[in-house]
Amino acid sequence: MAASPGALRPGAVLFACGLNAIRSPMAEAILKQLFPRQIYVQSVGARRGETDPFAVAVMEELGLDISKHRPQTFDDLEDTHFDLVITLAPEAHHKALELTRTEAIDVEYWPTMDPGLATGSREQILDAYRAVRDGLMERIKDRFDWNPVPGD
Repeated sequence: MAASPGALRPGAVLFACGLNAIRSPMAEAILKQLFPRQIYVQSVGARRGETDPFAVAVMEELGLDISKHRPQTFDDLEDTHFDLVITLAPEAHHKALELTRTEAIDVEYWPTMDPGLATGSREQILDAYRAVRDGLMERIKDRFDWNPVPGD
């Protein structure tokens, strides 16, 4: 008998990047939107950054509000009982691997460009953020076997 869709989905996911200001908050918001009340999700950074206005702007384009997100680090986590940590930057990956010494956690590395390094016009910078957002959306849909609800 085949497993039902989502049967192998983790119950608790942590996204981690460098500053918890762009990539990991985007991924957290996307996963929450796609799987409401189905997967517990948080995000952290290897270091604490500041809320990024470009990230807020491109997520608003999808109707997702990350403006109230407050960047946090691994050290700020009250609970480290995650089934899966998805790292989006090398620095975060090393921090996540440290968790595996004391916790039974799976870690996946999804190398993701930092759009905060983009230069050019406002529109060129926004396009870099959109590319990261859209890439995370596709990767999350694929990894967590997302199937749209008919009529949505």
